[in-house]
Amino acid sequence: MNGLLEIEQLSRYFGALSAVNGVSLAVAARERRAIIGPNGAGKTTLFNLITGHLVPSGGRIVFDGAPITGLPIHAVARRGLSRSFQRTNVFPRLSVSENLRLAAAAAEPGSYRLIGSIGALSGPLARVHDVAEAVGLSERLGEPAGRLSYGEQRQLEVGIALATGPKLLLLDEPTAGMSPEETHRMTRLLAGLPREMTLLIIEHDMDVVFSLADRITVLHYGEVLTEGPPDAVRADPRVYEVYLGTGD
Repeated sequence: MNGLLEIEQLSRYFGALSAVNGVSLAVAARERRAIIGPNGAGKTTLFNLITGHLVPSGGRIVFDGAPITGLPIHAVARRGLSRSFQRTNVFPRLSVSENLRLAAAAAEPGSYRLIGSIGALSGPLARVHDVAEAVGLSERLGEPAGRLSYGEQRQLEVGIALATGPKLLLLDEPTAGMSPEETHRMTRLLAGLPREMTLLIIEHDMDVVFSLADRITVLHYGEVLTEGPPDAVRADPRVYEVYLGTGD
């Protein structure tokens, strides 16, 4: 197994329930990988294990050549992993700029200081403007996040993840609840991310998946059913049986 992210025989049990059962996969640097599967397949649990929100029952996770299995959330984030969640997770009373500024500060030692030279804040402030432009919110920097539309809040959440300067960006259902227009906008946003950033995405919208992913991993009952390039996964009859053909 060789990749920026390497997962080996990863498992997580909740009592007698096996949410993730012996999952192994490798995500190469610069790759765009999608994780798909029916509800309850273990997709979000897998993300929670990778990012330190849950401790594995077994197996190991290696990121950028170093083991991260069981590390706390902040320690995993410091290694260069950032994620979004199924539910919008922004500070509604803070402005778009302030939301991005807080995230950018995580990558700049000492930049949480509220007083001091503006020169010490130049890195995070520049990153705020770069990220806002990347996610299409340059004109909304002074707007409280709670006043943004749902789709814009999802764009902001991706921006918050980007502002930390991650090597690997994990997105959990980034188009969930969006209108077709908002979904199209988000898809274009993600497609325009620099290729230097590796992307791991959970997504139900197959149009989004097939337009973005280099490779697709299909989970079913907490196990890897199959994986491969989009055309191969689309043609696999097992995938239709457990997921694509169900009407989900």
